[in-house]
Amino acid sequence: MPPAAKLPAASSVEVAVDFDSSVQSLSALDAAAYRLIGTATCQVDRAGDRYVCHLVSSSPQKGAVLSSDELKERFLNLVVDENLRARVAEKTDGVRNVILALAFGALVANQNDAG
Repeated sequence: MPPAAKLPAASSVEVAVDFDSSVQSLSALDAAAYRLIGTATCQVDRAGDRYVCHLVSSSPQKGAVLSSDELKERFLNLVVDENLRARVAEKTDGVRNVILALAFGALVANQNDAG
């Protein structure tokens, strides 16, 4: 009987990235961590006035494991993207509400005309 095939041991990369909690929102860190699913895991801890994000990458079935620098860079890019999304949402909040009000107002008017 031939010996069972052995899978290579999964190598993992770990990196910690910290942020000043007075500058960085937890919601952006959580959103960036969510977007890393499938590439890495992220645990966000609060240490005094800092958020410390512990990233662990180990996905041998999906190709090469990222280096610690690549993982940190990807996470930082996602955090920047989430911060930008939050700023854009904040600045366009009024316009978005007007558009929604007009859209739903038109739906109500159509229902009243049909009734």
